[in-house]
Amino acid sequence: MSGAFFELSGETGRLRLLLADTWKSRSLLWMLARKDFFVRYRRASLGVFWAAGLPLLQLIVLAVVFSRVVRIHSQVNYVTLVFAGLVPWTFFSTALASASTAIVDGADLSTKVYFPRAVLPLVSVGSAAYGLGINVVLLVAVAAFEGVPIRASFLLLVPAAALVGLLTAAFALVLSALHVYFRDVRYVVQAAMAVWFYATPVFYPFRLAQSHGLAGLLSVNPMAGVVQVFRAAVTGTDGALGLPLWWTGGWIAALFLAAALLYRRYDRVFVDLL
Repeated sequence: MSGAFFELSGETGRLRLLLADTWKSRSLLWMLARKDFFVRYRRASLGVFWAAGLPLLQLIVLAVVFSRVVRIHSQVNYVTLVFAGLVPWTFFSTALASASTAIVDGADLSTKVYFPRAVLPLVSVGSAAYGLGINVVLLVAVAAFEGVPIRASFLLLVPAAALVGLLTAAFALVLSALHVYFRDVRYVVQAAMAVWFYATPVFYPFRLAQSHGLAGLLSVNPMAGVVQVFRAAVTGTDGALGLPLWWTGGWIAALFLAAALLYRRYDRVFVDLL
C-alpha cells in the first residue's frame, strides 16, 4: 500500500512459556557451552592450561607491582587476596565480552531453528564457567601454597561462584538483547571493562577505599560484593561484606527483571533484526 510503513516492535509473549522453553533447552545450552570451551583451546599447544595460565600470569604481575613497587599493604596474604579478586573478575570479564554480543554472533544458528534466544548469551556464561571451576580449585591451591590455613570458610567458594554466575548471566541477558538494537553495546562493554577493573577491589583491599571515604560509592559496584565473598572464603572478611553484598543482590534482581521484560516482548523478533 502506497505510503504505508511497518514498525518492528515485537509482541508481548507469555513469560511463563518463555521460561519453560528456556528450561527445556538446558541440554542444548550445556552441550554448546562445553563444545565452545574445549574448541577454544583445542589447537593450543598447552590446551586448557591457558584457562588458568592467564589469570596466574596476571596475578604475578599485579603481586609484584602492587606489593613491591606501589606497596599496597594488606593485613592478610597479599597474593591470595589478589587472586581471590582475579578469579571472579576473570570469569565476569571473559564471559561478558562474548555473551554481550552472543545473539548477533549466533545469527546463523538462530535463523535455522527456533529456540529461546536467551540460550545464546547463557552459552557464553556456561562456557566461561568451566574456566571458573578450574580457577577456584587453583585459588585453593595458591592459598595453601602461601600458607593460608584451609578452613571451613573455604566452602563459601561454592555460593560465591554461584553468585558471580548469576550476576554475569543477568548482565549477559540484558546486554545481548540491547546489542540486537544498538550495535554500539560491544564497544561500550569494552570501554567499561577497562574502567570497571580499577573500580573493583581486585588488587587492593576494600578497607583501603574505606580509609579514603569511598566505601559507599564502591559498594554500588555489583562486582565489589562478589569479590568480598570470595575473599571472605579464603582470607576472612574485613568487615565490609554486608552493604556490597546487598547491592550485588539488588543488581541481580533488577537485571533479571529487565531481561524478563526484554525477552518477553522481543524474543521472537530478534532474528528479524540480525
